[in-house]
Amino acid sequence: MRKLLATALCLAATVTATGCGATVEKPADAKSAAVTLTNCGREVTYDPVPERVVTNDVGITELMFALGLEDRMAGFAMPDDKGDLTDVPWKDGYDKVKWLSKEQLTKENVLDARADLVFAGWNYGFREDGGFTPDALKKLGIPSYVLTESCRNGRTETSRGIMPPLDALYADLTNLGKLFGVEQRAAALIADFKKQVAQVKAKAPTGADRPKVFLYDSGQDQPFTSGRYAAPEQIISEAGGINVMHDVEDSWTTAGWESVVERDPDVIVICDYGDVSAEEKKKFLLSYAPLRNVSAVKHERIFVLDYVDLVESPRNPSAIARLGGYLRAVAAER
Repeated sequence: MRKLLATALCLAATVTATGCGATVEKPADAKSAAVTLTNCGREVTYDPVPERVVTNDVGITELMFALGLEDRMAGFAMPDDKGDLTDVPWKDGYDKVKWLSKEQLTKENVLDARADLVFAGWNYGFREDGGFTPDALKKLGIPSYVLTESCRNGRTETSRGIMPPLDALYADLTNLGKLFGVEQRAAALIADFKKQVAQVKAKAPTGADRPKVFLYDSGQDQPFTSGRYAAPEQIISEAGGINVMHDVEDSWTTAGWESVVERDPDVIVICDYGDVSAEEKKKFLLSYAPLRNVSAVKHERIFVLDYVDLVESPRNPSAIARLGGYLRAVAAER
């Protein structure tokens, strides 16, 4: 991801980032009493309250940082292709918490960190191949919390998503607040996010003026994109657009180029991360012959957001605001 302006980031984290001048409560001391949460539709009891949490990936890690829970963390795993962390509101968290792996969590680095909770998600660390699953960790005596955006929904063996993406974000913040005794901080953060989103939505295009948007993550033979239950769905819709893959009852998934052509998006949003730069992705889209008559390609309406903007994270409201400004301009010029 490219550097984000510190001012914009402060707006996205008004109640959480001490670096932006906010005042935040301190986490409650660990309680001996058990805490029961609903996670992925199941009740899960944590006893005792965790004190050595490890997280997988940038969005999940920043959920902890946004709640001021660095002191409850033993480390995180995250590839170093997820962007420059210099100007993020939670820079102090990255400075304080150990970077365990620049790949992903494993049983070995979780045990080495003496973790008492693994906070990850399906395809965000948890995976059947390699046996890194909540059930496998349970056998080691280590409880888990599953990112709500990634909860499996039972439609297929791997399809994910059980609620609208922003609801998933708020559910996780609420659960983490309850688990770690920072309910007021979680509630304030959620209220601030809802206010930011409402402000964008109030100015967003409506009806026939709403641009159709395709989210392009990666892939040339088949594009990897967002269905109804991944964060881009509501980032697009609350910004004033229509996700052309809204009917796909999954989160992040593959599609066919023929379906993109058929749905003729007005705008393509690129997810920027990894070895292939956003500029290289843009060049591919503009030069890929099957897309030549797609409105977004003909008019070169391509907008870039960073990976962490587009997965469940405390940066989602800021992404909605930035995309909202772009979609309003597109709607005005059509």
